[in-house]
Amino acid sequence: MIPAGTSPGAGYELEITPKTAGWEHSGLRILSLPAGGSRTVDTGGEEMFLVPLSGSAQVTLGSETHTLTGREHVFEGPTDFSYLPVRSSVTVTSASGGRFALCGARTESALPFRYGPRAEVPVELRGAGPSSRQVRNFGAAGVFEAASAICVEVVTPGGNWSSYPAHKHDETSAHECELEEIYYFEIAPGPAGQPGLGFHRTSSSPGHEIDIMVEVHDRDTVLIPWGWHGPCAAAPGHDMYYLNVMAGPGEERAWRITDHPEQAWVRATWTDQEIDSRLTGNGGQ
Repeated sequence: MIPAGTSPGAGYELEITPKTAGWEHSGLRILSLPAGGSRTVDTGGEEMFLVPLSGSAQVTLGSETHTLTGREHVFEGPTDFSYLPVRSSVTVTSASGGRFALCGARTESALPFRYGPRAEVPVELRGAGPSSRQVRNFGAAGVFEAASAICVEVVTPGGNWSSYPAHKHDETSAHECELEEIYYFEIAPGPAGQPGLGFHRTSSSPGHEIDIMVEVHDRDTVLIPWGWHGPCAAAPGHDMYYLNVMAGPGEERAWRITDHPEQAWVRATWTDQEIDSRLTGNGGQ
């Protein structure tokens, strides 16, 4: 786990590159700008999704500018975003100030600079009962074109479990795609601003040793090179958000997973349960 504030770099609040992660493909940076602030982002060998976590921005590449309306915070709902091509120099300016995720993946493919409207982000209500969660598939395979990066947001209401059943994607087969994965967390505070918490689990899969069982707090990050990952548990009273960034070596950009054999049965129980009512109003919020 990377606790909040322990991995800054080059003007970023958080900087995870494939090199610093000790793997080959996925990266994540969190850029914080003051009101009126500006930053030039050089994507280098990575394509990137620029996602407002809070605040709005103008994102400029050459003569083209995207105006991102953004959002007040991640629990407000989906956001619009920009796709930044590999080997490009992009200027991000924020009149309001804000925090912006740069979700990266190494690639040699140069795709166009593009805008992703909030209205076109598919919002999925997954699971049921205490396994209910909201998935915002803004950068999912088959939703928005990219060369390698697969990115989604998940919101888990307080007291619920997500990434459940635990699953893996650490081999290339008809059933799986090999993907490195980053979990970046934000945890909603309590009614008087009390800090929140949750839990995350990753365990060994066949041929891949790993053992992570951590209490996560606001702005913590967990790196998952392989293994069964999940569940994530949100403490009662504290909604949990996480941003997933995935990429891997395969030529096919796809998300195929295998459920943990001891937990797969839980999916069958969802047909007899209602979706958590906290997720069924206000566009899935």
